[in-house]
Amino acid sequence: MEVVITPSAAVLAADAVEALVRANPAAVLGLATGSSPLPTYQELIRRHESGTGPSYDGVRCFTLDEYIGLPAGHPETYRETIFRELTDGLGIARERVASPDASDPRTAGARYEEAIVAAGGVDLQVLGIGSDGHLAFNEPGSSLASTTRIKTLTARTREDNARFFGSADEVPQHVLTQGLGTILRARHLVLLASGAGKAAAIAAAVEGPLSATCPASVLQLHPHATVLIDDAAAAELARADYYREVYAGKPDWQSI
Repeated sequence: MEVVITPSAAVLAADAVEALVRANPAAVLGLATGSSPLPTYQELIRRHESGTGPSYDGVRCFTLDEYIGLPAGHPETYRETIFRELTDGLGIARERVASPDASDPRTAGARYEEAIVAAGGVDLQVLGIGSDGHLAFNEPGSSLASTTRIKTLTARTREDNARFFGSADEVPQHVLTQGLGTILRARHLVLLASGAGKAAAIAAAVEGPLSATCPASVLQLHPHATVLIDDAAAAELARADYYREVYAGKPDWQSI
């Protein structure tokens, strides 16, 4: 795992996405929603609109998760959110953006797994992390080998997401989410986090034991995982000075 402590996380993540798409115009992107990836998405759209970014015409995308119980087209579905926050701005056709089919949650997980495999797998997966260490909607206690499935949201997660709805009571109780095993199959994982509120979760994910208690600790098993964090999110890392030293000495030709 590469840990990069930097105020320029969004720029580095955008660089990684653009480098991938330039090298492989038919790349498959895995997209998270939430506040952590937003600066990266805004940077990608800014570059695209300025004419400096690559073409995304051949790119395919898969979202991490979807609420169960919201009608199609509801502005807070993750499908509509990713249209609004990224893919429309990059000119990616909506039919090239997939999300779990919440209209039939009983079979949606297996069908989503099949769709990802049929697309050739995810080349780069963008991730955030919850304050309790959850990854996508894999709450603490989730199997480290899990695949796309239905999950019940905890009261804490519903409260965290209440800002997008009128109240926590309006947040759906169930979601379809990629599993931790699904996420691990992506070729490159890029996790973004900022702020002191994520410091404990980052420390547990990066330096703690591999444990279902901190689902994001599963990144320790991945051969190409990059963690991009600011100073506040790095505050509880015991080896923060080591990560800074390693990144400062990284060869110029070696990207994240």
